[in-house]
Amino acid sequence: MRESIHKYFDMGLIQWMSYPPKDYPLLETLTKISRDPYFNAVEMTQVVDDDERKKARDILAQSHIRVCYGAQPRLLGPGLNPNAINEEERLKAEKTLLEAIDEAEYLGARGIAFLSGKWAAGTKEEAYQQLLKTTRNLCTYAAKKDMMVELEIFDYDMDKCALIGPAPLAAQFAADVCLTHNNFGLIVDLSHFPTTYETSKFVIQCTKPYITHLHIGNNVVTEGCEAYGDLHPRFGYPNSANDVPELLDFFQVLKQEGFLDEKSPMVLSFEVQPRPDEDGDIIVANTKRVIERAWALLED
Repeated sequence: MRESIHKYFDMGLIQWMSYPPKDYPLLETLTKISRDPYFNAVEMTQVVDDDERKKARDILAQSHIRVCYGAQPRLLGPGLNPNAINEEERLKAEKTLLEAIDEAEYLGARGIAFLSGKWAAGTKEEAYQQLLKTTRNLCTYAAKKDMMVELEIFDYDMDKCALIGPAPLAAQFAADVCLTHNNFGLIVDLSHFPTTYETSKFVIQCTKPYITHLHIGNNVVTEGCEAYGDLHPRFGYPNSANDVPELLDFFQVLKQEGFLDEKSPMVLSFEVQPRPDEDGDIIVANTKRVIERAWALLED
């Protein structure tokens, strides 16, 4: 494409993935992201310290950057499940997600993203109804603040083993939520397509009416290989599934399906994290190079 990708998407970075908190100070990396004109969006997650949260909010307010909020770590860290069959356990997950909406609002985000929990074959239908209950409660609360709730589609049998799940089930779930709420959408992630054994064309066409947010990244899906599972290694990582050709295919499908919208650009964030011996800044630069190359190959 001759025109910049920034014309059609708000390019974003998932801060806690590329700069894991155990290795990188939040405020330092957030300042670095905010100074980088490549990024029109940043995805934050829970900030436990009150003073650090206020300083983060102040940095974001200065930056004219679009703030998103990922509540996935609030569930994955303590092992909470928004579709737990046990109602007490489901309510624990719902509570932290409601708190996430408040924190997201404080940081300047206009919504939250989360993921479904683990499931068992014998109780799958009941788990679906539990997730529907949680999601509708979140949407009701978020609507009072004019905020969105987004569900990210994950693998269902490889790593996260999340209820939602393959693209057809995600589309069905979104349709059910949207029967009662209009502030709900889906996040589709290129890095998850190999983990659900699906293609860009299949996922995007299947979930098209409900997609409100995009992620790109990479994964290793060959058992026995380093970084196997949902670990989001850099593009070009050994034995991994995605690189320039797969990202180009993703862009081609988005273009064909009408997602290049200069008047209302969707957030397109990349979700990559350094391996233990790698540098976050280099991984971010790697991803920018892959994006620019794939975009340059996209036909006008």
